Amino acid sequence: MTLIGLLLAVVMGLTLGLLGGGGSVLAVPILVYAFGFDAKEAVAASLAVVGLTSLFGAAEHWRTDCIKLRVALVFGPIAAAGAYLGAHLAALLSGAAQLSLFAVVMLVAAVFMFRNGGPVKDGDEAYAPDSVGRLFLRFALPGIGVGVLTGLVGVGGGFLVVPALVLLGGIPMEAAVGTSLLVIAMNSFAGFAGYLGKADIPWGLMSLFVVLAAAGSFAGAYLLRFVPENALKKGFAVFLVAMAVFILYENGGGLL
Repeated sequence: MTLIGLLLAVVMGLTLGLLGGGGSVLAVPILVYAFGFDAKEAVAASLAVVGLTSLFGAAEHWRTDCIKLRVALVFGPIAAAGAYLGAHLAALLSGAAQLSLFAVVMLVAAVFMFRNGGPVKDGDEAYAPDSVGRLFLRFALPGIGVGVLTGLVGVGGGFLVVPALVLLGGIPMEAAVGTSLLVIAMNSFAGFAGYLGKADIPWGLMSLFVVLAAAGSFAGAYLLRFVPENALKKGFAVFLVAMAVFILYENGGGLL
């Protein structure tokens, strides 16, 4: 256990609270390189950490009325089913292959961060609620895809959920961030359930990580109203690229 690792746990939560995603991409590398988890332990533990941290962050967004509950209750269970499937599919991959695939996901996340620089935060006037049936048709395929990815590599999928909510659901950015956190929580818990009995998890260390990350997520949800979102996303994207290059260098043969 290192002081740097504990500080990074807070940073992960802070990023989740600010962006509604992206912070979960940090969990696996922190657990592997700062805490010494092996790949499968890290993926399994990250799902629990991200799920609980996202739930705490969602509670803060709920307090400020920034969650579209109907959308979350449609998107979330669809993604959760995919996450449970992805966790079982992960047994087919080696640890090096999971980390290499994870690095590729980080690069995709960076692209989304660069390109999704500014959906407008202009309130609810642009949002018109759909029926549950239409929401299901709109989010079924994206939900399954995000879920399978979650189970395979231990990310909550917020970097995909937020753009899906904004572009497919017409939800304002601030509400998409809060809604994404609730979806990520459902998604992550389902993926974690798929790993139970398949990976040894250091529960005490994971609990400490959750506490620190949750504190960061509360701070991030509060700071969301003050921090320039576009600059934050682009800075985080640069960091993702750097981390992905490092992980591919360490595990680049894992997908071959």
